[in-house]
Amino acid sequence: MDLTRTAFGTWSGGRFMHFGEALSDERFIQLIQLAYDSGIRTFITSDVYGVGRADQMLGKALEGIAREEYCLVGMLGHDIYEGKREGSRGYPRFSDPSLRSRSEYSAYLKMAAEKSLERCQAEKFDLVMLHNPDEQGYADQSVWDAMSDLKVSGLTDSLGIAPGPANGFTLDLIHNFEQFGQILDWAMVILNPLEPWPGRLCLEAAQKANINVLTRVVDYGGVFHGTMKPDHVFREGDHRTYRPEGWVESGLERVEKMRPILDKYGLSEIQFASLWNLAQTPVKSVVPTFIQEAGEEALPIEELVRDFASMPVENPLTLEEVEEIAGIGDNTGCMLLKGASKRHEESLRPDEWPMRPDLMEIAGRHGLGDDW
Repeated sequence: MDLTRTAFGTWSGGRFMHFGEALSDERFIQLIQLAYDSGIRTFITSDVYGVGRADQMLGKALEGIAREEYCLVGMLGHDIYEGKREGSRGYPRFSDPSLRSRSEYSAYLKMAAEKSLERCQAEKFDLVMLHNPDEQGYADQSVWDAMSDLKVSGLTDSLGIAPGPANGFTLDLIHNFEQFGQILDWAMVILNPLEPWPGRLCLEAAQKANINVLTRVVDYGGVFHGTMKPDHVFREGDHRTYRPEGWVESGLERVEKMRPILDKYGLSEIQFASLWNLAQTPVKSVVPTFIQEAGEEALPIEELVRDFASMPVENPLTLEEVEEIAGIGDNTGCMLLKGASKRHEESLRPDEWPMRPDLMEIAGRHGLGDDW
C-alpha cells in the first residue's frame, strides 16, 4: 500500500518524545487503534523511538489486522545496536566511520530493517526512509546503494529520506533529489501554514524528480489542534519550551487572520492546515504530532485524532487562498536552519556542517539566493 493522505506517527502521545503529557502504554496502543478505526491507514515508526519500543507498541496495536489493510513506514539511520547514545546528540548514525566501513552499510541496514519488522510483527515495509541523515547520508552513493539493497532483499517496496530533527536541510535535500531521485519515492519535510519557509523551497525540485512529499509538524507544535491559548503552560521538559518566547501567541494571532478562509469551508484548524499542505503539488500525505496537553481542561488526545481523520476528501482551497495563507504565515528568516550553512567552518554536530560550492551552485540555479 502506498502512503495515504492521513498518517499517524509513533512520536505522538508524548510516549517517546517530550510533548505534553506522556500516555501510558495502554492508552498509546488504544490511540493507534483509534487512528485505524477512524480511517487512518498509514503508520510511521522509527527504531530509535524508545530504542525499539515504539515498533513493538505499533505491532501490538495493529496485531490481527491484515497487513494489506495498512501502509507501514519504517525509518532507519541511528545505530541503536552498536552505537552509544551521546546525550542530546542521540545515537550516532550507522555511517559513522568509528562504527563500520562503507562495505558494511548494507548488512547493517538489512539487520536493522529485519529487527524493526520483527518488532512491528510484519514481514515487509511499504516504505523505508533514511532517518535524520548527517552530511554523508545525503550525498554518499554508498549509503544509497545500501538503502537500495533493502528493496532487492524484499524488505521494502519503496525508499525515502526523512531529514531532521529540526528544520532546514533545503540545499542538501535538493542535491539529494538531483543525485538519487531515480531511487527515491518519498521525502519528509516540515511544513504548515505558519512555517511555509523553508519547506516550500524544495517542493519544486521534489516534483521535478517525481518524489512525493510527506509533511510533518503540520500542527505547528499543537497550535493547529485548536487546544492552545495565550500563555499556554508547558510541562517541565516539554520540547516546545525551546521555541522562542511568544511563539504560541504569535501563532494564534496569525491563525485568527486566516480564520475567514478556515470558517468559509467549515474546517477545524488541523483540517485547514493539512489541506493547505496537501494543496502543494508534490505533497501527498500529512502526519501531525498528536499531543495530550497538560491540564484538566485540555481536550483528550483521542478527539484530536478523530478530528484529523475526518478531514474532507475534496480540497476546497483555491490557489489564491493558498498563497494568501502563505503570506499571512510567512516566516522567512525566523530561525537558524540545520544542514549546510556558511556559519560553520567544520562539521561539529551531526545536523550542521559547512556549506559546499556545489550546494551554492544549486541555490543559484534554483533562485534561492546566497544567504545561507
